[in-house]
Amino acid sequence: MKIFRMTTLAIVTCVLMVSSVLADVLKIATLAPEGSEWMLEHRAAATKIKERTEGRVVLKFYGSGVMGNDKKVLRKIRIGQLQGAAFSASGLMERYPDIVLYGMPFVFHSQAEVDYVRERLDATLIAGLRDAGFAVFGFAGGGFAVFMSAEPIRDHEDLKGMKIWVPEGDVISFTALESMNLSPVVLSMSDVLMGLQTGLLDAIVTPPSAALLLQWYTKVNYINPMPVSYTLGMLAFDMRAFERLKASDQAVVQEILVETYARLDAINRRDNIEAEDALLANGLQLVESNPKDIPYWHGIARETNESIWSKNSVDSGLLTRLMALLEEYRATGADSAAIADVDM
Repeated sequence: MKIFRMTTLAIVTCVLMVSSVLADVLKIATLAPEGSEWMLEHRAAATKIKERTEGRVVLKFYGSGVMGNDKKVLRKIRIGQLQGAAFSASGLMERYPDIVLYGMPFVFHSQAEVDYVRERLDATLIAGLRDAGFAVFGFAGGGFAVFMSAEPIRDHEDLKGMKIWVPEGDVISFTALESMNLSPVVLSMSDVLMGLQTGLLDAIVTPPSAALLLQWYTKVNYINPMPVSYTLGMLAFDMRAFERLKASDQAVVQEILVETYARLDAINRRDNIEAEDALLANGLQLVESNPKDIPYWHGIARETNESIWSKNSVDSGLLTRLMALLEEYRATGADSAAIADVDM
């Protein structure tokens, strides 16, 4: 009997060891803190993936930026220390420049315009990321980035002398600010709070939900709701790691993450509305732009966007396609109230 028990224990131990070896553990970095909606949704997706693949695929998340900034994370993915990460569009610009297409300054005037364009171009960007070595299964729109600052910003003159945050790798925003003789300061997202605390930054451009989630709102006093740029978030796997999975497991991961990102896209839209209300409830003051100043912003953006896109893009015609879609949508008059008096 003792020998039988020992043999049984040995078999169980071997099975567990083999199961552990056979499991594909995908290590994923993210800035999102534990308890956030993003983390809850992704952990729920990870649970479903593990169950549906019978334990063969395990997603392990490292939250709150413990793996470092985007450059460090990309390096760790390159050497196999990580198999994926959550990125903003600017975080992946180094590997696929066209991913910042939707974030070109002052291109969109409303969420309805974004919806119309994304329905027609998301698949193109996902294919481009795949060609660049990343498996992505959808985007979670982060909403419009807006100005938040220590002092009120009503027009471009108010920005003179302010130190304005530009995300690491965001060549377009950096060039646009420089062209206006302003003072961009390049920092990773993980360093923004400290930049605001120490006076290294006077102003940021961010969606309300990000300012709330990452506590940036605690160091600014004013918010200008003028849409500056549209933001995206995505979960990107190293294609090499993803393709090592069994074909059936790849299909499961894709199915669950497509569903997750469709849900996150809707959640983020709601959260941004609620986040702006929360910022105002926490003492931030709303400051509207001077209407006469808006054509200036759009004129600078148009020149900068076209110039930078022609020099850095993979597909030089993609910006032209986006602008043609916007003209097509605006011609219907479906969103005329949102684009009235805007000089594009």
